[in-house]
Amino acid sequence: MGVATITNLQDRTDEDASTGAVRSIQAADLRLPGATLRELWLPANLERLARTYWRFLTRVTLGLVRVRYSPAERSLVLLASPLKLLTFAAPEYEMDARHGLVRWRIERGLLVARRGRGGRGYLQIDVRRLDAPDAPGASHRNEERAEDPALHLHVEVEVAGFYPAIASGLGRRFYGLTQSRIHVLITRGFLRSLARLDLAESRVGALTGTAGAPGAAP
Repeated sequence: MGVATITNLQDRTDEDASTGAVRSIQAADLRLPGATLRELWLPANLERLARTYWRFLTRVTLGLVRVRYSPAERSLVLLASPLKLLTFAAPEYEMDARHGLVRWRIERGLLVARRGRGGRGYLQIDVRRLDAPDAPGASHRNEERAEDPALHLHVEVEVAGFYPAIASGLGRRFYGLTQSRIHVLITRGFLRSLARLDLAESRVGALTGTAGAPGAAP
């Protein structure tokens, strides 16, 4: 589909001292041709972006971590289903002319402390068009211009309200040196990989065929 340029790679990880909840955000800007962005800006491609994240995670862990799908959940497993590291509720999607978001609420898992289960935290991918079209017809007006300048997307991967099972007492330092650092490295790698614009095909296809109008994604 083309190639984008990755710029402005950012990283921020914080812990709420009063609750122990972790929030981690990795972000980057993608510069890509305007025509390519307009081609990509569809609800079905938001779902494909979500699948691309899971595909990257499986590849970078050499298949040790895999995703298991059910109608109501998505589980990250270590080799086999009984070893569920994280289980998420089915994804929630939002999309309009400027903004797309997919969010998985954290339900349970070996990596989650008991108080962090039941949807209190979440993982999400947030995509924003920095060209910010002001009206539904804005993209069509751009297409009519003689020049088609490059446009920008801002992509954030955020984990919020996450209570790590190992981050208690002396385990907090261990968590920072291991699980937290691994997550940051993997997510930064995922953001860099988006330069190829190689989106995986969805395993579910919940948004396949959904029109690209603002607010089209459920």
